[in-house]
Amino acid sequence: MFNVESLERVELCESLLTWIQTFNVDAPCQTVEDLTNGVVMAQVLQKIDPAYFDENWLNRIKTEVGDNWRLKISNLKKILKGILDYNHEILGQQINDFTLPDVNLIGEHSDAAELGRMLQLILGCAVNCEQKQEYIQAIMMMEESVQHVVMTAIQELMSKESPVSAGNDAYVDLDRQLKKTSEELNEALSAKEEIAQRCHELDLQVAALQEEKSSLLAENQVLMERLNQSDSIEDPNSPAGRRHLQLQTQLEQLQEETFRLEAAKDDYRIRCEELQKEMSELRQQNDELTTLADDAQSLKDEIDVLRHSSDKVSKLEGQVESYKKKLEDLGDLRRQVKLLEEKNTMYMQNTVSLEEELRKANAARSQLETYKRQVVELQNRLSEESKKADKLDFEYKRLKEKVDSLQKEKDRLRTERDSLKETIEELRCVQAQEGQLTTQGLMPLGSQESSDSLAAEIVTPEIREKLIQGSDNEKNRLITENRLVNQRLLEVQSQVEELQKSLQDQGSKAEDVSLNMYQ
Repeated sequence: MFNVESLERVELCESLLTWIQTFNVDAPCQTVEDLTNGVVMAQVLQKIDPAYFDENWLNRIKTEVGDNWRLKISNLKKILKGILDYNHEILGQQINDFTLPDVNLIGEHSDAAELGRMLQLILGCAVNCEQKQEYIQAIMMMEESVQHVVMTAIQELMSKESPVSAGNDAYVDLDRQLKKTSEELNEALSAKEEIAQRCHELDLQVAALQEEKSSLLAENQVLMERLNQSDSIEDPNSPAGRRHLQLQTQLEQLQEETFRLEAAKDDYRIRCEELQKEMSELRQQNDELTTLADDAQSLKDEIDVLRHSSDKVSKLEGQVESYKKKLEDLGDLRRQVKLLEEKNTMYMQNTVSLEEELRKANAARSQLETYKRQVVELQNRLSEESKKADKLDFEYKRLKEKVDSLQKEKDRLRTERDSLKETIEELRCVQAQEGQLTTQGLMPLGSQESSDSLAAEIVTPEIREKLIQGSDNEKNRLITENRLVNQRLLEVQSQVEELQKSLQDQGSKAEDVSLNMYQ
């Protein structure tokens, strides 16, 4: 089975090689080896559709490959990809269940069977392109054997195309009618071949009969001469008469057979002419159906395009609806974007400021350590000053108690002094009354001296200095020292509070910077 298929593929390759030669390309295309480099096939594809297979595409096919089979395979791969893309993009066809040619076997081993598959794909491009009528006419002008193989290859490709959608009934009918017409054409060609063979056989029979007739006539002439020389042929009882009657009967039979064969030949010739007329009509119908098939194919392409456009319209309508919804949210999104941009700007500024603060914090870290040491020292000094303040407060309380006691003593002495003054006044009054009895000049002096001496005895200057000046000076000194100590305590407390506040602020900023860095 494989050998038969391979032989059919080789025969297909030879027929398609003959078909390729009708394009009259510049590159040589007489043998299979001439086609293995892909140059001929590329030039043929450019002739089929120069708009798709343009100069840029053709320039990618390397012409000077020689015996380098790798470059041949590269060219063949480009050609095969171009053919498949052309079928998909331009012709809108998808070839299914068709074994693609093995370009490695073509380029390396010049495999004729695989080359036949490649040429069959090119044939499919030719009979489906815009100038397909021209190429179909060229195929119809070829020899019948080549034409039959090419038509079989076209039918095989048509059977491998993708199935048409169920909605395209007109194209289905035209395709079915075209296939039926092709089958009838093939049957007519077969009948024509059989009739031609039969006519040839009848011509041979007529020629043989004519030769036999000529030989019989010659024999009859010889016998007639012999008869003239011998017995009379009119006597049926004589041997010559009997032979003459026998030959005459045989001649009449041969003439009847000849007339019958000529009549049959005429009938077959008439039948052949009728079949030729039928074949011409079928060819004309085939051309018309091919035109209709082309129109149907274009309508199919338009339907596919419209279907594709309809699908795209549906998708675009859905996209438009989604875009409308998105446009409704676009205002909110823009405001959100604006807010996010503002936040981003603020965050950037905060980041820059935080980085600056981080640098400052790093710079102030040593200063912070110094402040911490100073705080510790100030706390120690505060403790000492607190102890001193407590001590001074204790002494202040003790001195205040002493001052209070001295004040009480002073008040008591003042009271006593006042009482003594009253006593002295009373004594002065008594002395005044008693002085009336003595001389007026001596008595007041004595009384004054007695009173002064008594007062001097009672309140001495030491007692007065101790009670008044000493108590006041001691009290003033203690009050001044207490005020100085309180002022110093207040100053130390305010410095400690300010230092603690500054340290807490710097510590919180440093923690925020470190947290932002870790985030």
